[in-house]
Amino acid sequence: MILTVHAGPECSPESSPRSVFPFLLTHDRPQLPPPPPPPPSRTRCRLPRRPPFSAASACRGRRLLESEVMLEKDRISYFYDGDVGNVYFGPNHPMKPHRLCMTHHLVLSYELHKKMEIYRPHKAYPTELAQFHSADYVEFLHRITPDTQHLYASELTRYNLGEDCPVFDDLFEFCQIYAGGTLDAARRLNHKTCDIAINWAGGLHHAKKCEASGFCYINDLVLGILELLKYHARVLYIDIDVHHGDGVEEAFYFTDRVMTVSFHKYGDMFFPGTGDIKDIGDREGKYYAINIPLKDGIDDTSFTRLFKTIIAKVVETYLPGAIVLQCGADSLARDRLGCFNLSIEGHAECVKFVKKFKIPLLVTGGGGYTKENVARCWAVETGVLLDTELPNEIPDNEYIKYFGPDYTLKVPNLNMDNLNSKTYLSSIKVQVMESLRAIQHAPGVQMQEVPPDFYVPDFDEDELDPDERVDQHTQDKQVHRDDEYYEGDNDNDHDDGGH
Repeated sequence: MILTVHAGPECSPESSPRSVFPFLLTHDRPQLPPPPPPPPSRTRCRLPRRPPFSAASACRGRRLLESEVMLEKDRISYFYDGDVGNVYFGPNHPMKPHRLCMTHHLVLSYELHKKMEIYRPHKAYPTELAQFHSADYVEFLHRITPDTQHLYASELTRYNLGEDCPVFDDLFEFCQIYAGGTLDAARRLNHKTCDIAINWAGGLHHAKKCEASGFCYINDLVLGILELLKYHARVLYIDIDVHHGDGVEEAFYFTDRVMTVSFHKYGDMFFPGTGDIKDIGDREGKYYAINIPLKDGIDDTSFTRLFKTIIAKVVETYLPGAIVLQCGADSLARDRLGCFNLSIEGHAECVKFVKKFKIPLLVTGGGGYTKENVARCWAVETGVLLDTELPNEIPDNEYIKYFGPDYTLKVPNLNMDNLNSKTYLSSIKVQVMESLRAIQHAPGVQMQEVPPDFYVPDFDEDELDPDERVDQHTQDKQVHRDDEYYEGDNDNDHDDGGH
């Protein structure tokens, strides 16, 4: 069987890369491959095959009862590089990477670092990024700078860089760091050196093969899933961002090796405008794309009930070997760009539910534009993954003043109507269950030699004491901009000049 990674309609033939997975990368920075001959509108790529699951491994894939959950603690790997939080998208742009620094300092202040392995990710090589993205697009991101962008007007249009996806200082390094974190997380899962891997900097699910989209430049999720597919016959992707996970769905729309499940706002011209319940995949991938289109104001009870029902049936039917969970925090109440009414507890309940399946799990961040609430959410969910309940009162840390005036983890819900009626949610559930019934059995694949990793992490870091490892990360330089943090609910950048 050949896995098809869909290039998407935006990808012109001359900009499409050659088939992915040449597996010829050395540790030296590689040169990008020469332009290939024009391929069709989608790229066919051979991936390593794994045998169908044994009865024992299939048992792991079904839903576990509460009494069946194993008592031993999961081994957690956590990836963080302080440089990723120093990036500045520009004044008035809603994406604030400093939310990652805030999250990390909450993790430290709650002493969660003592319960997991903390690693600095490698910076993904251009050839690694080109395993999904077109080589010319990767090369352009590598080359473009704020000082030279005026020379590339046509390329900026072609690759969709502009107001939503601006060119800023260290753009390519930013992409390398967050993509490297997701790749490293996938590889540690593949090598069974952890059970759960966390990269809050990742989860940029809108990027396409040949263009940026929705604040996303490189789709680290697709790259991570491709890495997991080297060792796992089937990978389940779950997305709880308020925006549809269009880039990931599009990449795997024609294959049954990946099932994508996205819970998102749909309609009213809401970005990105995709994710209709009727979009179910095509060809070999028919029924392997599941979309749950929701309306404004969905609350904890409605969301978690629907989530648990659908995900339990998905896991029971699909029997994934690994799960990727995108935890976009813009589905929280009070998000600048969101329209749902989830509390942090409701959002985290989804993470807790997926964790209970005891399937190798890669957890990423995603959207989230009220920074202090994003940090609260991802710190709480780090605790959930560590089976650690965090005290509501936030300990003192470098960013404590931004969690005022009450300095607690809880975020109150909004007083807003839930436009998702019981009848509407029931109809969604019925349609999803019908699609799952169309899948007669979990797809199997033939055995094939597993290619080597592009980058082999330095696992000697395992020998370090966790406190010593985190020391390296707390020394990461922190760049604070005057217009990056502000008090009050009006989340607008400002400086003394009023810009």
